[in-house]
Amino acid sequence: MTALLLLAGLVMLIAGAEALVRGASRLATLIGMPPLVIGLTVVAFGTSAPELAVSVKAVLAGQGGIALGNVVGSNIFNVLFILGASALVSPLVVAQQLVRLEVPLMIGLSLAVLLLALDGAIGRTDGLLLVAGLCAYTAFVVHQGRAETAAVRAEYEAAFGSPPRSAPHGWARGVVQVAGGLGLLVIGSGWLVDAAVAMARALGVSELVVGLTIVAAGTSLPEVVTSLVATARGERDIAVGNVVGSNLFNLMGVLGVAAVVAPRGIAVSPGVLRFDLPVMGIVALACLPIFFTGARIARWEGALLLGYWAAYTTYLVLAATHHDALPAYGTALVWFALPLTGVTLAVISAREIRARRRTRPGRGGER
Repeated sequence: MTALLLLAGLVMLIAGAEALVRGASRLATLIGMPPLVIGLTVVAFGTSAPELAVSVKAVLAGQGGIALGNVVGSNIFNVLFILGASALVSPLVVAQQLVRLEVPLMIGLSLAVLLLALDGAIGRTDGLLLVAGLCAYTAFVVHQGRAETAAVRAEYEAAFGSPPRSAPHGWARGVVQVAGGLGLLVIGSGWLVDAAVAMARALGVSELVVGLTIVAAGTSLPEVVTSLVATARGERDIAVGNVVGSNLFNLMGVLGVAAVVAPRGIAVSPGVLRFDLPVMGIVALACLPIFFTGARIARWEGALLLGYWAAYTTYLVLAATHHDALPAYGTALVWFALPLTGVTLAVISAREIRARRRTRPGRGGER
């Protein structure tokens, strides 16, 4: 029954997120928002709705470990698994706006959450700060999108003599899809949290581990489907923007709202401070050189991301089962794999910077 409840909860979350994303994307398109802005806001926030629903339900039920593990695990899963799998389907083009603003913001927020958690909890004040940051970021992105939309509409009117029109039934369908999707999310999140808690107790592992693995991967399924479908259809701005925007929403919206509604804040265990939160920060930091080089994510870089997701998941399993191989595995990961990847990305970034300098007008590329 627990497995069936978990499966039913996941199905309802995916169906609810799909309806929410379709409806919200329809409304945003009718307004005329650019694809990247839709990916960073409407699609990203919509696909992160399961994380929000699950985390809020978890903290209200006193299961703070699931709420925190859900956010941290989802952010790691989004970058390593979703971007990695999407890049294997087709190399991803990265918009310069992501490199200039969103990725540095994601890195800064990951480090900020780590600092906020140093006292052993993410309290209500911390949550309010994160939610305020989300409001400011959303207002900025929408303002930028409206400026682009106004320019596009002006060109349309100049060419055709009238502004573009939208059918009334499109608005009604969008509203119905958003409302129905939210309803499914509420029901599905309750079932998923209840099943996850029961599974953790049955397996004898902590709620945090379940949140970092089963719940994080399950609530990230909408992002998986959305990014893979967007990549296959050539909407690579939406695919990358969806992942980065989802991570920003998880940190500011999901974790922020969960901390605000939690009666005593969200407790942060020493293990999370020592390992999981730093890993989330390192994963965010790795995005900068990967996105920067050639403004694209190549297939080999996607394979690298997937490899690290497998390595991280293996570490969690070994830690949860107290396996004898854990010390050796952790040492190899920290002292060999991570430094080697860091050096590789640094060398690639240095080559990219030199190549760009050579091609600038008046520099060595044009003698």
